[in-house]
Amino acid sequence: MTDIQRIQQITQTITANVSRVIVGKDEVIELLLVALFCEGHVLLEDVPGIGKTTMAKTLAKSLGGSFQRIQFTPDLLPSDITGVSIYNQQRQEFEYRPGPLMAQIVLSDEINRAGPRTQSALLEAMEERQVTVDGVTRPLPYPFLVLATQNPVELEGTFPLPEAQLDRFLIRVALGYPQREEERQILHRFRTANPLTEIAAVVTTEEVRAANQLCRQVYVHPVLEDYLLDIVTASRQNSAIALGVSPRGTLALYRTSQALAAIRGRNYVIPDDIKALVVPVLAHRLTPSMEARLHDRPIREVLSTLLAQVPVPVEEVWAQAEHK
Repeated sequence: MTDIQRIQQITQTITANVSRVIVGKDEVIELLLVALFCEGHVLLEDVPGIGKTTMAKTLAKSLGGSFQRIQFTPDLLPSDITGVSIYNQQRQEFEYRPGPLMAQIVLSDEINRAGPRTQSALLEAMEERQVTVDGVTRPLPYPFLVLATQNPVELEGTFPLPEAQLDRFLIRVALGYPQREEERQILHRFRTANPLTEIAAVVTTEEVRAANQLCRQVYVHPVLEDYLLDIVTASRQNSAIALGVSPRGTLALYRTSQALAAIRGRNYVIPDDIKALVVPVLAHRLTPSMEARLHDRPIREVLSTLLAQVPVPVEEVWAQAEHK
């Protein structure tokens, strides 16, 4: 079995397991796996009742390992998620009691309801993969994946995520409403019981670690590197964008395109891989200009226009990668 076939096997196994609960969201599952294979974090953003929490729970159970759910509230303190040091009178020393962030899969439900201090503690964990309690830094387990949910329409009692924290999310994705027949399947699937209770782990930590390493070996032709950099440069020069893509965003687009190519059965990247990831990887990292806000232009529309203006490399050039 080749490396790409191994990744495809892992992908198909996880997708099939998640699809036992989630109906008609294969594209979303694909993006979640891209984030997993890139060791990134995901922001699930959509209106209530779409299935954000169910999606996160199902993926977590499919991956196995330790899992914790944190219900974010305005009164949540940093120590509530990182853990605390408690004095043990018998041993006459302080003992560390781990918080829920010390799990491998962390579901951060309604993340924008937490205060800035708590969000800062989560930010350190997401970026540095460690927590600091009473001056002592402790590494987080592997893999460490934050699946955060956010309601974009309800503003009462919420704290907007700062740009620095949004930038730490590798991918932002919205589930969207299901089609009519998909919703009929949901009615039938949940009629007698919750299928989530029957979900079990289908992959191991070692398989996830191997997939992480294999995805980084996917070939990116220099011409496609130029194409990616052209998109990034265009974002910094576009009048509708006040704050363009950062180098962190550039690297995120590069690595996710490698992972998407591997998931789709190739050991090389094509332009469609890059184009498919521009919105989920870059949209939440960009700040629209005042002009765009006045004209009520969503950042997705700006990115779609930008992509149409950047020339796509001809196939004869990058297709040679298949023989690398």
